[in-house]
Parts: sequence; structure tokens; C-alpha cells
Amino acid sequence: MPSLSALATLLAFSDVILGSPVDVQKRKPFSLGQVERKKFVKHGPTQMAKDLRKHGVAVPEAISIAAAAGPNGSAPAVPGDQYDSLYLTPVTVGSSTLQLDFDTGSSDLWVFSSLQASSQLTGHDYYKVDASKKVAGATWKISYGDGSGASGTVYADKVVVGGVTATSQAVEAATSVSAAFQRDTDTDGLLGLAFSSLNTIKPTPSKTWFDTIKGNLPSPIFAVTLKYHAAGTYDFGFIDKSKYTGDITYVNVDNSDGFWGFTATGYAVGTGAEVKTSIPAIGDTGTTLLYLPTAIVKAYYAKVSGAKLDSTNAGGWVFPCSATLPDFTATIGGAKQVVPGKYINYAPLETGSTTCFGGIQVNDGLPFSIFGDIFLKSKYVVHELSATPRLGFAQQAGV
Repeated sequence: MPSLSALATLLAFSDVILGSPVDVQKRKPFSLGQVERKKFVKHGPTQMAKDLRKHGVAVPEAISIAAAAGPNGSAPAVPGDQYDSLYLTPVTVGSSTLQLDFDTGSSDLWVFSSLQASSQLTGHDYYKVDASKKVAGATWKISYGDGSGASGTVYADKVVVGGVTATSQAVEAATSVSAAFQRDTDTDGLLGLAFSSLNTIKPTPSKTWFDTIKGNLPSPIFAVTLKYHAAGTYDFGFIDKSKYTGDITYVNVDNSDGFWGFTATGYAVGTGAEVKTSIPAIGDTGTTLLYLPTAIVKAYYAKVSGAKLDSTNAGGWVFPCSATLPDFTATIGGAKQVVPGKYINYAPLETGSTTCFGGIQVNDGLPFSIFGDIFLKSKYVVHELSATPRLGFAQQAGV
């Protein structure tokens, strides 16, 4: 027979894995506004390397070299660029308020913590661990294709988002993070909003925060409004009709790999005719750029004067910053979802450069296309975690 202390540990661990308790009262729907980053330098190759690392892809040498040559450290962001690369939301974890990246492309809630060396915490807010809340034997580790990553142990603690509390949510407290994460001092961790099957806790994965609390909302949905050069919102439990125009087009989700997966059935460049083709993809707020098959990317940049694939200096597609970019349209669920051309100009290669890095890049090495923020910030995107999960897309109001 297990000891009382062992039984208590087992029950605590089961609490985390089987569904952390939440406040018992039915919650009203709520919205969360994002906060602007304090400092940021946009650099295309660096962002591309980060996106590839996130999805476990080895970063090609050319991109690594270009990223290494880019900005080191940070500088004040110009007003137009503050919000377009990483979207942050305040979350209370235990007794600490942290700025977390809400990420629909992952399922871990991991945070900087007091378990790390003080040198790793410079510039970060962090989770102050309570030893009594540690989940015995539970660990986590996230590794990326270039060897970077983070790892640590697990605690069952209170997590509050927009007034909704999961009282015993699995919190992945870092004991060590790679230098790349340490340098990103605006971000204190990540709150994953993909499916719980993607969670990396061992020996048993945990439910995501949203999976934990969805039953306490009027509807098991959240809607994302990322914006161009402005802070956006996350709506939980309801759909805000003021944030989109036209109809919401729904498609069933393929969550077999834990992602919000769907298939686009065609595309168009500018005013050109639709090209019908199957584009298996995921929606991912944690990826900045829009990654598509090589043929589609070539077709797009063929319509951009001066565009070229710069494998030596940038590791991706670039063009003169003065170029006029055509719109890009993806057909999803039979509806045309348009990305305005100006959204596809990600940033100059470096300060003062007249060459810009494209927001559309090839999906080489990835198992699917990724519809990241370059696409999402022109949309109102509904994520429905029902028995048959769905994604809903509508054109954002004012776009």
C-alpha cells in the first residue's frame, strides 16, 4: 500500500493530468488585450531562424549566418513596428504576473522561474516557485533543431487569465533556458493554445490552460484578433461581431498532430486568377511569418519587382523596400482570405537598409505550411474546441 505522502503526490499529479480544477462559478466570456513590447528590433533572418527552431527544424547555414549578423540586443521600437513580431499578454502564475506569448502552435505553459541561475533572469519577470506545489517526478524539455531550448520541473499552481482561474494548473518552471530565450527580455514564457496531446510533460502530458477552463465558459471557443501595427485581443467564450466583416467561414480541424490543422485549396497573387492546389497547413500565432510551398512563394515574388532569393546574405526572399507588394489570397473553406500586400513587407534587413525581408517564405524542412502572424493579423480567427474542432476565418474589420 502506498504511503499517505505518496498517495497525496499521486493525487496531485492526477489533478494536473486529468484536468486541473477551476473556480466553480460559471464564467462570463471575456477579452484580453495585448501589451506592446518595450523594445524590439525586427530582423527577418533572425525571426525566420526562430520560427524554424520552434518547429524542430534545423536552421540552414545561410539563415544562421544571416541571423548572427543581425542586431544583437535591443533598441527602442519605432511606433509602427512594436506589435508585429511577438504578441504578449499578462498572466498571473502563482503570485507572479508574467508577460506570456499566447501560442496556438504549442501546448506547454512554461515560464522563467526562481529555479534558474540569477544570470538567466536579467530583465525578466519570473515565477516564484512554492516547493509544496511541486509535482513529483514530472519534467519537461523543449529542444529545437539548432540545439537551443528550455527544460525544468512541474508545479501545480494557480494560473489566472482574464479573471478565470485554474487553481491547480500544470506550470512548467524552467531550471535552464538557452541564450536565445534569455536575450528576449520582453517575454517571460509561453502559454500554449494548441491541443493537449502536444504537451511535452513527462511521464504524462498535461491539459492546456484552455482545455482546463473551457467547460466554465459559455462556449468552448477563443477568437484571435492580431493586428497590423497595433495591439490585438483574445476573446474567450464568445465571438465579437464588431471585429470582423462578412461571414465566418468554418473548416474542420485536423488535430492528429496536436495542431490547429486545415487545408487551403488554392491561392491567388494580386488580381490574378485562383490557382487550385492543396495546401496542408496549421494556424500558429507563435510563428511570425507565412510559410508556403516553394512553387507558391516563387509565384508570389515573380510579381514583385526586384525580388530575389538571397541565400547568402539573408537566407530567404528579399526585395527593394520601395517595391509595391501584391495582395496574397488563400482559399479556405471555399472563401477567399486576403492578406494586404503591405502586410507582407516584414522589415528592412538592417537599420537603414533599402532591402526588405519578405513576410512570405518557403516551408522547406517543415511537414506543412504555417499560416503565422503575417496571415493572421488581417483575420478574425475562431478556435472551437468542441467534439469536432473547427477553425473559423473572417476578414478583420477595417482591413
